[in-house]
Amino acid sequence: MFTVNRRTLCAIAFAAASLALPAAAQAQAQLNVNTALTRDDPLFKGLERMRDRVAERSKNQLTIRIFPGSQLGKDEDVLEQARAGANVAVVVDGGRLAVFVKEFGVLSAPYLADGFQGVRKVVTSPLFETWVAKLRTTSGHQVLSFNWWQGDRHLITNKPVKVPADLAGVRMRTPGAPVWMETIRAMGATPTPMGWGEVYPAMQQKVIDAVEAQHPATVGSKLFEVAKHVTKTSHFNLITGIVTSAAWFDKLTPELQTILREESLAAGDFASKLTEESLAGFEETMKKNGMTIAEVDKKPFIDATQGVYEKLGYTDLRAEVLKLLK
Repeated sequence: MFTVNRRTLCAIAFAAASLALPAAAQAQAQLNVNTALTRDDPLFKGLERMRDRVAERSKNQLTIRIFPGSQLGKDEDVLEQARAGANVAVVVDGGRLAVFVKEFGVLSAPYLADGFQGVRKVVTSPLFETWVAKLRTTSGHQVLSFNWWQGDRHLITNKPVKVPADLAGVRMRTPGAPVWMETIRAMGATPTPMGWGEVYPAMQQKVIDAVEAQHPATVGSKLFEVAKHVTKTSHFNLITGIVTSAAWFDKLTPELQTILREESLAAGDFASKLTEESLAGFEETMKKNGMTIAEVDKKPFIDATQGVYEKLGYTDLRAEVLKLLK
């Protein structure tokens, strides 16, 4: 569970102040979107498109500000602010939402679906919408869209990796969600949770030995300066969403709510396709900066991680998801 910290208290105070404003002062609404990604990331370009389209369609009655590099705090902190009713949103994965609604965690489970179109079928399905409704009731969060694909995640190390046994004793950064940590543990490494902004200095200072990441994030954070090997395990197919405060969202007019959700979905597709088109270029950038990119037999990693579903209670849910993918 999240505890009440200084950020939460500030968010509560902000929300209370907003409720006290006269109607005229609330005629224009603003949403502050936080992301750990850099300005060069395809998803950031999608956020810019969303910002511009929402402003255009709403005639500036709803504006969006984007904060890259986790300027508003870690994902968990911003989710906490949203629970308090603040006008914030965050680009976040399902694993972090599983603390509120368990079902979301399956989206971050290993080797679930292939590519953008595969996982998109899941996050635009009626099944997924039941999770969205449950999240509103349970935690007070509103999902705007969840089709922001960031690509497959691979191993970033300073030594070659061919099989799970090569990861024994390797301290690998992961997000703090159980599904991420259990997967990395099953692959043979020692999961070490920390914020994305801490990864570069942690690798540089050898606080951690490795990280797992998608290509855009690897290049955006210049991890080629602190690591030399990329092993293409594709253990996670990273799909993320934009999640905001249900209390803030409900104060918008129905028209603005529709505009925000429609443009969020459209921008997610735009950003995801841009990611698909950019992957080869990211690999070239990594190679030019001295990284070795290795293909690997994925079967040993797939076999090693299958127990994660049973351990976390996702066996039946996985079967439901796989039906959607047929």
